[in-house]
Amino acid sequence: MSQHERKESAVRRILDAAPPSVPPELYEEAVRRGGHILRRRTLLRRILWLLLFAAAVAFIVWAATVQPWVEPPSETTPPVTGW
Repeated sequence: MSQHERKESAVRRILDAAPPSVPPELYEEAVRRGGHILRRRTLLRRILWLLLFAAAVAFIVWAATVQPWVEPPSETTPPVTGW
């Protein structure tokens, strides 16, 4: 029997064995914590999407009012030639 076959048979014995019993209070605690973590993640995800949306709206409003793509007017008058 090779090393690989021995490892495989050991794993199969472990998997075929009866599952260990879990104390009920441990199960309840895990379910409670898992639910809490899921609610926190959902809230955080919603807040981040809201912040992203607010930043996009603020940028659009700023760009529409300031119009950074327009060249600013020159501050000096060009020289008059041809008189």
